[in-house]
Amino acid sequence: MRTGVIVAAHPGVEDLAVRAEELGLHSFWVYDTPMVHGDPFVALSLCAKATHRIRLGIGVTSPALRSAPAAASGLASLNALAPGRIICGVGTGNTARRTLGMRPATAARLENFTTALQDLCAGRSTEYREGDRVRDIRFLHTGAHVNTADPIEFVVAALQGPKAAAVAGRRGTGLISFGLLDPTAWHALHAARRHAAQGTPHDPGSRTDSYVITSLHLLDEDEAPHGDPARDATGHLVMSLLAFAADTPAFAEQLGPEEGEAVRRLLDRRGTTSTAPDRHTKLYPNYLGRIAPQDRDLILPSLMNTLALAGTRDDVRTRITALEQAGIDELLIQPVIDPPAEMAQLAKLLT
Repeated sequence: MRTGVIVAAHPGVEDLAVRAEELGLHSFWVYDTPMVHGDPFVALSLCAKATHRIRLGIGVTSPALRSAPAAASGLASLNALAPGRIICGVGTGNTARRTLGMRPATAARLENFTTALQDLCAGRSTEYREGDRVRDIRFLHTGAHVNTADPIEFVVAALQGPKAAAVAGRRGTGLISFGLLDPTAWHALHAARRHAAQGTPHDPGSRTDSYVITSLHLLDEDEAPHGDPARDATGHLVMSLLAFAADTPAFAEQLGPEEGEAVRRLLDRRGTTSTAPDRHTKLYPNYLGRIAPQDRDLILPSLMNTLALAGTRDDVRTRITALEQAGIDELLIQPVIDPPAEMAQLAKLLT
């Protein structure tokens, strides 16, 4: 299985991209969550100039964040800096929209957005709509400005399950998901994508790879499986699920009693409720950042095991093999404790 890394945009991110390339990792991704992270296009521009081989991904942008012309211009501009090395993840903007107190985009809007990006980034014209006005648009400048000759890889975020997988199938794209380590769920997503792809013409060279984002923590000898080091290394994933549950009562109701209690404690600790209109300002600060020591009690072993790869080397390799058999092509980790060391650990794990 290939390996890669995903981080939040910040000054110096290009140094991590260089180190990832030196370690032989396949890809380097940056989140697109404007209210809590830096800008991915700025960050990846620096990474493109500092690296030579590693693929560079945005994980993920959305029609609820950017217009298709603006996003396509950014992607094609990156493609001019790093020809053929750009990956664009697209999604409904689930988290990025929630950090604004807004709802994600619909699957239909996601599909229209993906179609427009694919067309524009390949140098084709596409339909662009604002209200009742519809126009055909295309890049009016190429050459040194943007690169539409080298292909850009597209992947759809599978947070909406079969609906997102169907979009990927119809558009001939790959899939990406956050914390989805259940092989059975991946088999279902791949089946939904294959079904939707039937009878749909696609570009012959389009890639349909599948990526999963998680975190990695290999236990030292005699280390407790759910001790503080493991909680610190995986806690950002668990907190992201708890924040989503705290923001989405219908989802919280599906959790078990222990997980539901953790959601209630999180809301109380942040001084908000699941229906407060400003709850997004209390739940999402430091989103996907290293957790505070006082929040370690919220990092439940059940959620650590579900969302992250934490265990002995043999245990983690067994889980990775199961994911590979389910059709996962690349494992992406988000390091939060010591990124260079965690990237090195990942590179060594699968060699």
